[in-house]
Amino acid sequence: MSDTSVLPNKLPPELSAWIDHQFDQSLIDGRWEVRRLFHGRSKVIESLQAIVIDWLPPVAVIRLYDDVETSMLEQLVALLAAKDAVQAVLVQERGRKRDTKFSIPYGEVSEVMQVTESGLIYQIEPLQFQNFGLFLDMRNGRNWLRAQAQGANVLNLFSYTCAFSVAAIAGGAKSVVNVDVSKRALTIGRKNHQLNHQDKGASQFMPYDMLKSWSRIKKPGPYDIVVIDPPSFQPGSFIAERDYCKVLRRLSQLTTANATVMLCHNDPEQSSQFIKTLMAEQCSEFVFEQHLAVPEDFAEQDREKSVKVLIYKRAAPQLSAY
Repeated sequence: MSDTSVLPNKLPPELSAWIDHQFDQSLIDGRWEVRRLFHGRSKVIESLQAIVIDWLPPVAVIRLYDDVETSMLEQLVALLAAKDAVQAVLVQERGRKRDTKFSIPYGEVSEVMQVTESGLIYQIEPLQFQNFGLFLDMRNGRNWLRAQAQGANVLNLFSYTCAFSVAAIAGGAKSVVNVDVSKRALTIGRKNHQLNHQDKGASQFMPYDMLKSWSRIKKPGPYDIVVIDPPSFQPGSFIAERDYCKVLRRLSQLTTANATVMLCHNDPEQSSQFIKTLMAEQCSEFVFEQHLAVPEDFAEQDREKSVKVLIYKRAAPQLSAY
């Protein structure tokens, strides 16, 4: 890497202050927790919309969704490497119609790491080209579930590595059923429960295509809380416009009379009205309660461009008057 001290400064001056603020928020009770250090899509800095920086202690991960000047990237790496807590910097180039590749310009990065969020431990794989094992923008959703889970039977659909399950059991859930088509993701999910010393008997893992396995999923129910966090677009598996309704129309059969449902959608091109319309069409007995706040490190100028997490409550059936 060239000597950045002789290069003109390519970084907006407000970037360093923003990153410092996020580092401050990440240090909780003397322990570093995962956090997004910079969310380019938020338009906090207009010229850096193609850049994302995640903090996976002790590794800072720069993700580039478009080309940036080499000198700017070098200065960004140097800025992060100068932080005492940062032991390595990983650079990933991603985005549609772009070759996915990575480099490690500073330090060393392990293939498997453990990180902490809200005091809970999760296994991640930072060198994975796609998802490394924990969706950081769902932190508020996991915290909400943890606060609501006491004594509940929980169904975690599209569970991935079961982070919602870990949060639910930490909150006192009676049981959690995790459903995901990926056996590998569920294996990591089991590890996440072990890392937090959670009761093995409290969680089940179903490696099924849920759209073809409703009878199996229904059997351990009925459920007091259902979490639905699907990919917005995963050809061959799930496409929100086509398949979300297929999940929602099963809710009445899966849930208790006063169940709560968390519905997630992370397509910036679709607003929360997409979910609200589907709920009205498919299961009108569920009433909208709240739209969870987006984590501060992910907040965008237009809230509807961020991840959408909506909470619905099943209304008590109306009794006939005699």
